[in-house]
Amino acid sequence: MHHGLGSIEDAMADLALLDMLTAPMPPAPKGFLRRRDADLDPLLLAAAAASPHITRNHYAHDFFPGVQVPSKESSYDWTNWKPEDPSRKEERKPRLKYVSRQMPRSQRLKKLGLEDELEKENSGVDAAAQPLRNVDNLPSATRVSSHATPSTSTSLPTQLAAPLEVKCMARTRVPTPHGPVFLHLYHNNHDKKEHLAIVVDPAQFQEDSPSVAPPIRSRSLDAVWSQDETEMDRITRGAYIGRLSASSQKPSSPSNSHPNVTTDSIPSPLIRIHSECFTGETIGSMRCDCGEQLDEAIRQISQPITLPKSSSSSSAVPRTILGRGAVIYLRQEGRGIGLLSKIRAYNLQDLGHDTVTANLMLGHKADERGYEIAGAILRDLGLGTEAGEGVRLLTNNPDKVQALEDEEIRVVERVPMVPRSWQCRQADSMEFEKKNVKEAGATMIGGGAVYGEDLDKYLRTKVLRMGHMLSLNEEAEGVEL
Repeated sequence: MHHGLGSIEDAMADLALLDMLTAPMPPAPKGFLRRRDADLDPLLLAAAAASPHITRNHYAHDFFPGVQVPSKESSYDWTNWKPEDPSRKEERKPRLKYVSRQMPRSQRLKKLGLEDELEKENSGVDAAAQPLRNVDNLPSATRVSSHATPSTSTSLPTQLAAPLEVKCMARTRVPTPHGPVFLHLYHNNHDKKEHLAIVVDPAQFQEDSPSVAPPIRSRSLDAVWSQDETEMDRITRGAYIGRLSASSQKPSSPSNSHPNVTTDSIPSPLIRIHSECFTGETIGSMRCDCGEQLDEAIRQISQPITLPKSSSSSSAVPRTILGRGAVIYLRQEGRGIGLLSKIRAYNLQDLGHDTVTANLMLGHKADERGYEIAGAILRDLGLGTEAGEGVRLLTNNPDKVQALEDEEIRVVERVPMVPRSWQCRQADSMEFEKKNVKEAGATMIGGGAVYGEDLDKYLRTKVLRMGHMLSLNEEAEGVEL
């Protein structure tokens, strides 16, 4: 109520408010509930004044659970409520305290004996050692290499990584403009990417006639996966012999070893290690020659192979066999930095930087690709092993040759990959474009050639800054980086 020397009107208003709050409530219509704040009686006022923790919710639910339950007779009369028998009340079970089972990272590293790694993280990085600032909201580029050293590894310590294992999950025939190929899909235990092997070996279709060269087959695919698998299970995943058709369904037999072949009897198969390039292969970007290289690699591998003339043979005509080899297609976009960083690097290149500097400005290395998975796939196909065939590697990059040799792949020859536009530098560029742009190919570029100022800058950076073994033409030499 109002206290003080107020007017008579204020006093009358206080009396009217008190009368409204304490007057009897009119009967509620049938089917309607009373307001929860209707029970303003001395007990509620006394309880509210006694403790600040008692509210209307306690009054209606905890003090008198039977009040305001419409299904009970006289439910609105709190005087009819009877308390429960304390002896019949169930004892409350004590709440369990949550204890985390995950040890803090600092304790896990100490338990594993990696105090040096923890000290290195806590000490921070010298600002002078990294003059380029990393761009925010970029995914960290981490890769576990089977041959990485603790000083170069950017992910978990190598001693914690499981040995690399690859498994061919499926194989199928794919017709291309250059001839049929066998597409192999691989899984591995080091990343969640599906890497591919494009095997060119059309002689496998001739199952009745003996072949001079051994078939290029996946040992993990032909293996027995379980005792319950059927012949149809094996055929469905691609473990078959010959050409699959409605009348030809012959599953392959498991093989634990590949045939021993020397280069004296047959030339080594041609191999290309190719990294994924969405822009060059899918939308025909001419910032790089990746789409052209993929098509050119399949074309060259598919060319017939001339066998060395045998001294016992009376024929002067050299024998030829169908082209054979493989393209190992690795899912490591943009030299391993990913498509997001690659697109941002393109913008930095438009500002005047080359591909190497753009990668460094984004906090990446000039080249973050790894070839341990490629080596494992080649071994699964029986290529480059000591007991199997050596390989002729189609590349201009000396780092690829060294990386495969580090993976114990026997590289017997490096075959240069010369850009198509440079192969025809003597001809008019416009005539070359008109002649080749309509030819069929395996990528968006098709049988045509990539050309332009952006490509010349890209290739010149490869030669001058990445050490690629390729002779610059006069046009590329005059391009400013």
